[in-house]
Amino acid sequence: MPDSFSKRLESAFRTKGQLCVGIDPHDELLADNGFERTPEGLLAFSLAMLDELQETVAIVKPQVSFFERFGSRGFAVLEEVLAKATDMGFLVIADAKRGDIGSTMDAYAEAWLAKDAPFVCDALTVSPYLGVGALAPAIALASERGKGLFVLSATSNPDGTKLQRSKSNEVTVARQVADEVRTFNINSAISNGFFGHVGLVVGATVDLASVGLEDINQGQQTLRTPILAPGFGHQGGSLASAKQIFGSLSSGVIYTISRSALSDGIAGLKANTSRDQVELRQALGA
Repeated sequence: MPDSFSKRLESAFRTKGQLCVGIDPHDELLADNGFERTPEGLLAFSLAMLDELQETVAIVKPQVSFFERFGSRGFAVLEEVLAKATDMGFLVIADAKRGDIGSTMDAYAEAWLAKDAPFVCDALTVSPYLGVGALAPAIALASERGKGLFVLSATSNPDGTKLQRSKSNEVTVARQVADEVRTFNINSAISNGFFGHVGLVVGATVDLASVGLEDINQGQQTLRTPILAPGFGHQGGSLASAKQIFGSLSSGVIYTISRSALSDGIAGLKANTSRDQVELRQALGA
């Protein structure tokens, strides 16, 4: 069996840092970089990004929706992109936000995490809002296969704020999700590494204290909960403020940029991500 997700994440952090680049082929990005809005254009764009990123980052996050919109041909492209990224040595997080109950969740887990899954990835984003317990099939399969999951906890979108900050017995929904994730990690205890195999999605523009997440790893020397943090760059989060935003959690955060990395087109992707890596390391004191 390959190294656990925890070990692969630690290796990614150690070799090329905590920066992650989203592969988000918006129509605007395709057009600006000279690619057609077709499955063929989607594939060429994504592979070009991987080629430019190979020297500067260890982690990529393809956004599944931009492939799914092309139907079966888009899914075929996604399969190829995920496999190629894996072959190139990237740690691959599939941003699919799957979540359901019972046999349906079983099927989602098989599609993304099973030994013969058509979609090859190291980790998958999932939604807990049918109950964190409903994710048990995916959590179990991820544990068995040495994969990771990132559970939505506190997102940056304004529409999620009211729900995620709602309280029961003075505990926010976002914190309840985090506590259940921590329990899953402790009970599985198979990561054989610094991080648990189940992490959280926490937006870069979220005030951690307002959602009760600032101390989720307090007292944890191992099996710390990793965090996937979208929202840097174009969405308003500043890499220069990474330590200020995440405080004691910052060493376990995957800092994600997407459109801002392509501000100078694919030709400028290597230079931009190299600059962002330096900015992030300085912010973290690394």
